[in-house]
Amino acid sequence: MNLQAITIRRATPADAAAMAALMGDPEVLAQLMQVPYTSAEIWRARLTDNDQPGRTDLSLVAERGGALVGSAGLHPTGPALRRRHVMMLGISVARDAQGQGVGKALMQALCDYADRWGQVLRIELQVYADNARAIALYRRFGFELEGRHPAYALRDGEYVESLSMGRLHPNPPRLR
Repeated sequence: MNLQAITIRRATPADAAAMAALMGDPEVLAQLMQVPYTSAEIWRARLTDNDQPGRTDLSLVAERGGALVGSAGLHPTGPALRRRHVMMLGISVARDAQGQGVGKALMQALCDYADRWGQVLRIELQVYADNARAIALYRRFGFELEGRHPAYALRDGEYVESLSMGRLHPNPPRLR
């Protein structure tokens, strides 16, 4: 286990190559709702777009020893006015950093942002039903199972089940 400190910070376009490498790792990709053959150019465009005025996306990275070991984000569910209080969560952890607190650090940062700064009442996510490690992590942060979706996504030539999980703000802000 690597005991070096984990640093969480906002992702920047300069992280594009490291993001492409992380998302391109076949073992990481197998647990994501992403597609193969990503590139630094694709990630540079995404990260640049997230910084545009009016965007509410939050994209974070985890670094350890100067290397990118994980990423996570909160993203709007769409343009609907009545769902502005909801964000979708995505997270990935490098193969050699899994089980070492990286996911926990990223989840803590996202939930802190959502609860204290982002005006987020509800966080939603999709996770493959066979990803026990991720499901356990989400449960530790208050996410609850909300639904099962047979044949939800095509993964490596096979349709697989996913779970919908959600988390409501544990102590929504009130007016004094």
